Amino acid sequence: MTGFVSFVSSGPGDPELLTLKAVNRLQSADAVLFDDLSSGPILGHARDGADLVGVGKRAGRASPKQDHVSQLLVDYAITGQKVVRLKSGDAGVFGRLEEEIVALRAAGIDYEIIPGVTAASAAAAAAGIPLTRRLTARRVQYVTGHDVTGELPEGLNMAALADPGATTVVYMGKRTFAGLVNRLIEAGLPAETPALLAEAVSTPDQRLARHTIAELAEYLTNSAGTTPALILYGALASPDA
Repeated sequence: MTGFVSFVSSGPGDPELLTLKAVNRLQSADAVLFDDLSSGPILGHARDGADLVGVGKRAGRASPKQDHVSQLLVDYAITGQKVVRLKSGDAGVFGRLEEEIVALRAAGIDYEIIPGVTAASAAAAAAGIPLTRRLTARRVQYVTGHDVTGELPEGLNMAALADPGATTVVYMGKRTFAGLVNRLIEAGLPAETPALLAEAVSTPDQRLARHTIAELAEYLTNSAGTTPALILYGALASPDA
């Protein structure tokens, strides 16, 4: 018999932000394939004796190839095991979920997706602000800060990203934010637009820093670092929001 794969969203790092369903799947899994940001205390919910396999990818570090991770999921599941693929944040937000689903479908393996708290929601909560506000921030948009080459993605909708009436969240964008800001200002977004840099959200190392987009671009040019982070900009990123 083939096994079953549960794509479990671990949230941004705080184990208390796991859902009850996520904990249940971890406690019953035969194998857990986990991202770097899903390790630590979260793995404490895995049952004794489960295989724990690190498959996380981090910028600037040697990481497993996506094809290898997808094949590993298939290899575990075809032996009849219950497998958890533990992904940081929400599995469906910039988590390479689709590639792994395609591999499972091709192998005839059933799966489920368990949603979780994405880093954008956790960062806004930590900063004490909402992501939306009637009239002032009429929508929220998520964008990745880099493509598969590590560069700013091509084909960005700059009119949307420069909309002052939106809250914009940039995932994995510390190294490319300066270039994005240049394009945002060219598209009409004021350089004084508030921005929030949220690093290691919901962990003991969490740091929140408010800037303007221009100030943050200069800061990150000189000291991007390797701490996982996201950037939120728009009216609601202001300390007076």
